Amino acid sequence: MTTTESHRRFVLAARPSGEPRESDFRIESAPLRQPGAGEIAARVAFLSVDPYMRSRMRDAPSYAPPVGLGETMTGAGVARVTASHHPAFSAGDWIAGITGWQSHWVGEPRGFFRIDPELAPPSAYLGVLGHTGLTAYFGLLDIGHPKPGETLVVSGAAGAVGSIAGQIGKIHGCRVVGVAGADEKVRWVVNELGFDAAFNYKTVSDYRRHLAPLCPAGIDIYFDNTGGPVSDAVMALLNVKARIAVCGQISQYNLEEAASGPRLDWLLIVKRARKEGFLVTDYAARFPEGRAALAAWLREGRLQHREHFVDGFENTPRAFLDMMRGENIGKTIVRL
Repeated sequence: MTTTESHRRFVLAARPSGEPRESDFRIESAPLRQPGAGEIAARVAFLSVDPYMRSRMRDAPSYAPPVGLGETMTGAGVARVTASHHPAFSAGDWIAGITGWQSHWVGEPRGFFRIDPELAPPSAYLGVLGHTGLTAYFGLLDIGHPKPGETLVVSGAAGAVGSIAGQIGKIHGCRVVGVAGADEKVRWVVNELGFDAAFNYKTVSDYRRHLAPLCPAGIDIYFDNTGGPVSDAVMALLNVKARIAVCGQISQYNLEEAASGPRLDWLLIVKRARKEGFLVTDYAARFPEGRAALAAWLREGRLQHREHFVDGFENTPRAFLDMMRGENIGKTIVRL
């Protein structure tokens, strides 16, 4: 690596109104600096694009500060260390952490950890062994508390998180029903991932009518990735003492004003049900536990994962926009 090597990054150029556009991002290039004392330099190999990034583009209070205009777009990445002045890392190490949408990362390696490419391909540490897998693990087990014979419904079932959450439900003996946005996705979660049933919400209008026969014993656990009308249909079918883990609300992220619709929280009283939102970072101290369990299920063949690769750093915004439209199956990853 030399100081003349080009460092590229995507910055947030404009705050989107409604659905983001490629013009909301701008690519910038500059010479790559050398690492200083206590720093490392790494070349990014894979970048993650995820729904939460849409909320970070808003200039509004949230669980994390918004990305500033002109700042590097946030996001996790997997990289390989090219130079190190830090005792915990050496040149050649594979690492994962918050790199942002950049071709290289230079700085103090706070929050980065070494990964084992022998255990799984490095890209898996952005998916099944990364934040998405950990989100499914902790959201389902710590909030959903699945028990054998219970019925679990997962919205966004063919996505990076939903596909893992459903499989963990099967591992714990649940009947698992998925809601997805394409016939191909429905076939994948049922035929390959082992879901008991699923339906394509884009081809029907009465979600409750299609969901009810798939859940003849009612719904005990709902892993909510989408919000909106699908979640309204689930609420009407909850069992007493049901648990809802609110992971995401992707159907709402591009709305400029809050959507109006059925207000069904009174059913939480009738069913004595619990609804809880969460962030995977709440469980940071337990990440080794979650990653070890996920890795064990991978080795045993009890857990499958699918990666949707988009090649080329310059295509990162397009990968993000396509993922937000649901054009992926499994985890979307930009391969540099």
